[in-house]
Amino acid sequence: MQSVHRLAALARLLGLGGVAGLLLAGALVPVVGVTGGLATRSLEGFESLPVTLRSPDLAQQTVIEAADGTPFATLYYQNRISVPLSQVAPIMQRAIIDTEDERFYQHHGVDVRGTLRSLVSTLTGRQVQGGSTITQQLVKQTLLASATDAASAAAATARTPARKLREARYALALERKFTKAQILESYLNIAYFGAGAYGIEAASRRYFSKPASELTLAEASLLAGLVQQPSGYDPLRHPQAATDRRSKVLRNMVRLHDITQAQADHVEQTRVVDIVHPASVPNGCTGSIAPFFCDYVMQTIRTDVAFGPTLAARDALLRTGGLHIRTSLSLQAQKAAQKAVDRTIPRNDPSRKAAAISLVQPGTGAIVAMAQNRLWGTSGVGMTTYNYNTNMAFSGTRGMQAGSTFKVFVLAAAMEKGLSPTEVINSPKTRTFTQFYGCGANGASLFPPYTVSNSTHSGRFNMYTGTAESVNTYFMALEQKTGICRPAEIAMSMGVTKADGSALEAVPSFVLGANEVSPLSLANAYATFAAHGLYCPAHAVLSITKADGTALPVPPTSCSQVIARGVADGVALMLRGVIDGNDPHRTGGTMALGRPAAGKTGTTDDSAAVWFCGFTPDLAGCAWAGDPRGGFKYKMSDIVINHVRYTPVYGASIPGPIWKATMQGALKGAPVVQFDLKPVLGNGVIEGPAACGPATSSCPASSDTATATPSATPGVPAGPTPTMSPSLSH
Repeated sequence: MQSVHRLAALARLLGLGGVAGLLLAGALVPVVGVTGGLATRSLEGFESLPVTLRSPDLAQQTVIEAADGTPFATLYYQNRISVPLSQVAPIMQRAIIDTEDERFYQHHGVDVRGTLRSLVSTLTGRQVQGGSTITQQLVKQTLLASATDAASAAAATARTPARKLREARYALALERKFTKAQILESYLNIAYFGAGAYGIEAASRRYFSKPASELTLAEASLLAGLVQQPSGYDPLRHPQAATDRRSKVLRNMVRLHDITQAQADHVEQTRVVDIVHPASVPNGCTGSIAPFFCDYVMQTIRTDVAFGPTLAARDALLRTGGLHIRTSLSLQAQKAAQKAVDRTIPRNDPSRKAAAISLVQPGTGAIVAMAQNRLWGTSGVGMTTYNYNTNMAFSGTRGMQAGSTFKVFVLAAAMEKGLSPTEVINSPKTRTFTQFYGCGANGASLFPPYTVSNSTHSGRFNMYTGTAESVNTYFMALEQKTGICRPAEIAMSMGVTKADGSALEAVPSFVLGANEVSPLSLANAYATFAAHGLYCPAHAVLSITKADGTALPVPPTSCSQVIARGVADGVALMLRGVIDGNDPHRTGGTMALGRPAAGKTGTTDDSAAVWFCGFTPDLAGCAWAGDPRGGFKYKMSDIVINHVRYTPVYGASIPGPIWKATMQGALKGAPVVQFDLKPVLGNGVIEGPAACGPATSSCPASSDTATATPSATPGVPAGPTPTMSPSLSH
């Protein structure tokens, strides 16, 4: 009798007072002789269970958006989009209640009849029966979602009396704390509907390509039947089983007077395969319009401790946090960039050569496009998971030698030093240079003689014509005048490092691009010149918002003036002459955009890597082409690319046209912006280039000198002299 009293007490704790409690006790009288101890322990355990259930933050989709708010990538561990109950069609709400818990609005968290059946079966040793209410199912799913290890996950789903009692205890507490509408909303958002869809919104989009607010009776009855066995009743794989299950749902809804028999019959006449219109949700960057830009965004968050103390925590935030990440991506610019690289070197081209381009907005550092002629993946030709645009820390490579694109940094150092742009330097075809000294602690170190040849013209050049024609011996002589330390400092102040993250090597061949860098870092440096010397770190993330609407801090992007405006504008003036100047031998003459532009070609020895970097007042970009297997082993020389033979490829051959097509596409429809240049060169402001070069005889006498003094400005430590012979750098 004592055990019966304990069972009656247990019934009262379950909320089964009065007649229901007596029914429970009476039903268990035949077994109390053998289960009295169990009843006692159940009561004691039940009384000690906590009544507060912590609701976890449910794993939700993270959506990455372009600058205009258009989504272009989705990341998730669980494909879930939480929505308020008001955004779930009423017929869907009725279908799930009629199917899973028809007395949902009558009980207080635990259903009398279901609990009686479940406890009698369990306590008599038979198989654990069902009987869980929607509230109890919510408890189970919440405990499972909150599990931090395998043991707690197993406990949340164990087929034991202890689990049922714990669910009941929590369910009673939930019903006291929340309204029925709140409980139903939580349940619909946490339930699994199969096919990778968690929650009603994701399920509706997965199976019917529509939001849950638009579900019809035919669709709602199908979804309501999935919760019991999401895999077994999956309409995409088991349409007949799904049809049979739907029929049962409809019969329940008719019995409970939520629909008429005529409505049910009408649905029954509709085949499941005719109403299912599945839509898959790509997970990750693979199917994105900008997969490598998408990966850059992911790496931005994965590598920043501001988003979590560990890599695992940051990954979890990305794939479970329900973030909305607004980026700087311009879909127009991205499409233009992707089209340009793919048309110039098709992804499956037999040459296996690669091309990449990054676009950066001057004055902000915002990355507006990032493209390469590869698909995201590892399963075939034309696929890679390496981002050729970025440094190694962001899934990039070790970088590529930059060729004559680095001449801009020597130009800046020369202008800082007050060297006159009209000063002429004799620049023979080949010349050996000496008197280059190291930097910093190695300032007294003298580099060995260094021999350089021109791949363009030779003769007498000033700064304008030497830049327009990219004359190697001219720039080596100019670098003697500036020293090798300050140009390296200027480059690094603009965010340029070696692609492996190390400091640039200040060596005699610095001016010819011996350092291995990434297109993005160079694009940002050129954007700094376009912004009058204002450097803004390159970035892709504009804002991050959590699912509840709160904002997360984004990586800081404060800008700084790294060189004087007059110096930056002087470089821009020189680079305008490469594209829009009057020199008939300029290397970028075919890159004119139909709007003011400036730029620079770059070609390394044997065309191991070829470049074109340039800018308008409102957009900067840098394009590279080469062979990711190794540029010096697989040269861009004597080769057929996209049915055209090159002997060899130059900066104006492939990357130049990529840059031009990308810039024209990105700026299509944008107003033409004029350069506002105020260069301070030599002893004053210089408005335009003097006519001087191999095609003229008006050059003054040369003031060239074969010697140079060590720079007094500290710089990066000198590295070993590269073995390349930059005879083709231009």
